[in-house]
Amino acid sequence: MKFLVVWKLEISTLSGEMMAAVMRMPDVARPLEESGKVIGRYHIVGYHGGAWIFNVESNEELEVLLAQLPIYNVSHFDVYPLADMSSFPVVPPAD
Repeated sequence: MKFLVVWKLEISTLSGEMMAAVMRMPDVARPLEESGKVIGRYHIVGYHGGAWIFNVESNEELEVLLAQLPIYNVSHFDVYPLADMSSFPVVPPAD
């Protein structure tokens, strides 16, 4: 199951602790990428946050991985399940 997770920092709560959490994100991401759990990481231009694509076995696994992120308690998350459009059958055009 693939999910797009968009996270945005709550700038109103900006603190040294928050900045330290953000700075740890690359170190947390590396093993997730190596294991195939994160298959893409992006910065969203103009936002304080990012977008990651997770490849997990279940909703529960995604929840555990998100809860382990250093930014978990200082960010807002939007989670979108993704569908692989290449596996959909071809639908003929309507007459």
